[in-house]
Amino acid sequence: MLYSAPVHQMQQYYRRGVLDNCYAKWSALFDCLNLKTKRSSELQEILESREKSKRHIWSFRTVEEASAHWEELFGHVNDGE
Repeated sequence: MLYSAPVHQMQQYYRRGVLDNCYAKWSALFDCLNLKTKRSSELQEILESREKSKRHIWSFRTVEEASAHWEELFGHVNDGE
């Protein structure tokens, strides 16, 4: 089933080249309804385990790693001077 809002579908087609089947939205809805049936303590455990299993948004580097990465990405900028 396609998400019915034409603006949303056009944005998805423009950005990704395909129409959105809204699987993620249906999955989130089902997950929400499923979690509503859990006891509070069980719900807290589930949410905490999910949070721990997620990959962190930032990648942490040492000073040396950060310097090497910076040089790799932007070292060519100062080569012309």
